[in-house]
Amino acid sequence: MQADSSPDSVKALLRDYAGSQSFDELFDEGRPRAHWQHLLSEYAALGPEILVQRSDEAQSRLHENGVTFNPYEDDPGQLRSWRLDCVPWVINTQEWASLEQGLQQRSRLLAHLLDDLYGERRLIREGWLPPELVYTHPGFLFSAADSPSLIERPLLIFHGTDVVRDEAGQWQALADWTQSPSGVGYALENRITLSRALPGLYRDAPLQRLAGFLQAQHRCLASLAPKQRDQANIVLLTPGPGSAGYFEHAWLANYMNIPLVEGDDLLVREGQVSVRTLGGLDKVDVILRQINDPWCDPLELRPDSLLGVPGLLQAARNGEVHIVNALGAGVLEHPALMAFLPQLCERLLGESLRLPCRETLWCGDDASLKRVRQAPEEWVIKDITKPGKVFHVDQMGLEPARHLRMDLDARPHLFTAQRPLKAATTPGFSPQTGLFEKQQVSMRFFSLLEPDDCQRPVTEQHYRTMPGGVAWVGEPGSALMKSPVVKDIWVLAPVPQPHISMLRQAGGPILFTRDGKDLPCRVAESLFWLGRYGERLDIRARLLRESLSKLLQEDPQTETSSLLPDLLTALGIAPEEKKLAAALQDIAEHPRFSRYHVLARDRLLNLLSDQGQGGMPGIFASFQRNSRAVRDHLGDDSWRAISKVRQRCNAMSRSKGVVAGQRELEAVVLDLAAFFSLCNETMPHHYGWRFLDIGRFIERVLATLELLKLALLTARQPGVALWEVVLATTDNFTVYRRRFRSQLHPSAILDLLLFDETNPRSVGYMLKRIGRQVARLPDQDNTSYRNQENRLIIEASSTLHLADIDSLAGLENSESAREALNDLLDRLIAPMSALSNAVSHSHFSHVEAPRQLVTMQISPGLDDGRVPGRGERR
Repeated sequence: MQADSSPDSVKALLRDYAGSQSFDELFDEGRPRAHWQHLLSEYAALGPEILVQRSDEAQSRLHENGVTFNPYEDDPGQLRSWRLDCVPWVINTQEWASLEQGLQQRSRLLAHLLDDLYGERRLIREGWLPPELVYTHPGFLFSAADSPSLIERPLLIFHGTDVVRDEAGQWQALADWTQSPSGVGYALENRITLSRALPGLYRDAPLQRLAGFLQAQHRCLASLAPKQRDQANIVLLTPGPGSAGYFEHAWLANYMNIPLVEGDDLLVREGQVSVRTLGGLDKVDVILRQINDPWCDPLELRPDSLLGVPGLLQAARNGEVHIVNALGAGVLEHPALMAFLPQLCERLLGESLRLPCRETLWCGDDASLKRVRQAPEEWVIKDITKPGKVFHVDQMGLEPARHLRMDLDARPHLFTAQRPLKAATTPGFSPQTGLFEKQQVSMRFFSLLEPDDCQRPVTEQHYRTMPGGVAWVGEPGSALMKSPVVKDIWVLAPVPQPHISMLRQAGGPILFTRDGKDLPCRVAESLFWLGRYGERLDIRARLLRESLSKLLQEDPQTETSSLLPDLLTALGIAPEEKKLAAALQDIAEHPRFSRYHVLARDRLLNLLSDQGQGGMPGIFASFQRNSRAVRDHLGDDSWRAISKVRQRCNAMSRSKGVVAGQRELEAVVLDLAAFFSLCNETMPHHYGWRFLDIGRFIERVLATLELLKLALLTARQPGVALWEVVLATTDNFTVYRRRFRSQLHPSAILDLLLFDETNPRSVGYMLKRIGRQVARLPDQDNTSYRNQENRLIIEASSTLHLADIDSLAGLENSESAREALNDLLDRLIAPMSALSNAVSHSHFSHVEAPRQLVTMQISPGLDDGRVPGRGERR
C-alpha cells in the first residue's frame, strides 16, 4: 500500500486539533508553520495505524530498558513508566538561536552570582540582595563559604533550566537546577528510542545531535583533574538503586564510560577521596554528583545522611577532588532569586536579561508581602523550607489557608510567590484516538561550561547549551517526575547532521586492564548476591512448578497425600504438626476437594503473589534490587531478560489458577536461563563475573544438598514420586533415563547429583567450579597461606572425595547407610553455608584494618597476655 501524504490525510490527522486563542506551536493564523509542514506530511504518510504501532514500540523499548521515574521500583505496585510521545517538540533554527543565547547568559549570570556569594559577597554588602534571603536558604552552606576563590576550581559547571513558552508565545524561565541537574540521560534515551521507533523520520530530519554535548561534558570533567594525572579518575556519585533517577545515573555512567559509585564506595583518607576497589584504594579526581548538597557529607552537613562521604567537603576545600557542581550551588535554586535576576544581570554582566523569569515576589519585602496578602489566590506560594511543596490558596480549605497566612506573617522571608502561567499549546499524538491532540508542555534545557574555560576566572567563562532536552506534559511548574507523558525536543539545523559517537580515536597510549581490579567492592558484592538471588528464584520456580504439577495429579478427594506434605516442606510452607489440625478445621467442606487438597493448593498459589522472602515476587524484588545496583555492568540484552522476568513475576496471581501458574513459572525459568547465558556470553570473565558465578553456584549447591537430604532421609513418604521431583527440579530427568534407563534408585541419584563431576547439576562439579573461581579472586592478605574461603572449599571437596561410597549402599534398608549419608550431607552443608560469609568478609567488607599509632611497651611477666607487636600474627 502506498503512503498517503496528501492534504486530506493531513487534515484527517488533525481532525481533533481545534483552533486556540493562545499561541500554538503548530499553527500560525490557521496554517501549519513552515518547520512543521514536512513533519506533518511524514506523519500523515505513515497513517494513524502505523503511528499507534510505533508508539507502542517506543513504549515497549522504554519498558524493556527499565526506564521509570519510580523511586521504589522493587515494589511492583509502585512501578511508573512514562509514555514517550512519538511527536517531538520542534523548534526552528532562528528561535533556537535566541533561546540559546538566553540560556547561556543565564548560566554566566548564575556563575557570577555563585562566585560572589561564596567569595566577597559584595552583592549583599551593596544591598543588591537581602542577607536574610540568602542566609536562611537551606542551600547556602556556611561551611563552604569563605573558601579561597581559586581560578582552577569553578563553582558552576553544569546547569539545568526549566522553560515554558507562555500563551503569548514568549519564553519564560520557571526554575534553575544547579545541585545535581537531572534529565540529560532521559533526553538521550528519548532520542534513541524515538529514532528507533521512527527511523526514516529521524534519519531525514535536519536536527542537531546530542552526543557532542556529552563529549564536551566528558572533556570538561577530565580538564578538572590535576594536570599531573595522565588518566583522570572520574566517578558518578549516585544515591543508589532506591533513588528516583537511578536509571539515568546508570545510563549516563555507562554512556560516558565512567564508574558509577555510591557513598559507601568512597572514603576520605589523608584528605584525598578514594574509591574502594577489589584491587585496593584508587584516588578519585572528579566527582559528578547526583546527590543534593545536604546529603553529601554527614561530617559537616546532615549528620543523618547515609548517602554521602564523611570528609568530602574538606577534601574539596583542600582542592584534592573536584565536585560537579560544587557543594553550595543549591542556593541558586532559591525561587526568590528570580525577582532579583534582572537587576543582578545589569550589575554583574552589564547586560539586560535575555530570558525573562515568571513574575516572582519575595515575601520578605514589605511591598511584595502586601500584594500577596491582598490576593493570595492569584499566586502560587512556596516555602523554601519545604522543597517541592507549593500552596494554591484557592484550592485549600479554610483551616490550612489560615495556617498559611499565619506562617506568612510570622516568617515572610521564607516564602516566595509566583504568578501562575498558562502555556502555549503544542501538538502530541494520542494512541487512543490515533489523532493529534493539544498539549501544554514544560521543557528542561542544559548548559555546560566550555571545556577550555575551566581554568579561567569566572569573568572569562562561557557556556554551551545542549541542542535539545527533555519535555513533559503538564501545567507550567509541574514536576517532571509526575508527568504521564514525555517528549523529545528537536532543534532543527539548516542541513542534516552527521552521526556523533561517544567512542573516538585515542590521542595517545591506552592503559589495558582485564582483571577487573578496578571494580568497586559494592558492585562485586551486588554481583555476588545477584547470582545468589537469581539462582534462588530459578530453584524456587522449578520446585513450585513441580509441586503444582503433582497437585494436579493427586486425587483431590483423598484426605491424605503421599507427596504434597514433603513438597510443602521443601518449599518451607508446610504447617506445623500441632497447627495442621486447626488449619484443616478452618477450611470449609467441599464436595469435590478434600480439606488437605484445598490447604495445599492455597499455600502453593500464595507463593505466586507473596511479597515475603519465600514468594516469587519477594525473591525477585531482591534479585532486581541487586541487578539495578549493577545496571551499568549489564548488557542491554541481559537487562531485557531481567525485564521479561519482572513482567512474569508481576503478572503472577493466585487468582489465575494452577495451570496458568505453571506456565508463568516455566517462562521464568527460561528467562532466567537466558539472563545467565547472556551474562556468560557478554560479561568479561574478570572478578565481577567470578563473583556472580560463585554466588550462583553456592546457592545451587546448598539447594541441591537440602533437596537430597529431604528426598533420601527426612521425607515422610520417600520413594519414586519424590525422587522424580528431585530429578525434574534439577533438570536431570533426561540424563538419568539415558544413563540408568527407567530404574530409579537412591544410589544412582546420589552418583548423578553428588559425585558425578561431569554433570553441571552435581555437587562435585559445582565444588570444582566454585574452587576454580575462588582461587582466582584477588588475594587481600598477600600471604602464602590459604584464606578462609579456600580452606572451606578444600574442606567440602575433601569431604566429598573421601566419602566411603560403600557405606552409602542400601539406603532403603540400612540405618547405618542413612546415618552415613546424613553425616556426609551435613559436613558438606556446613562449609558451604560458611563460604558466603567468608567471601563477604574477604572482599566486600568496608571495615578498614586497624593501624598501630603508638608503640606498646610490654612489661616483664605479662608474656601470657601480651599484645602482638607489629609484624606478628595472632
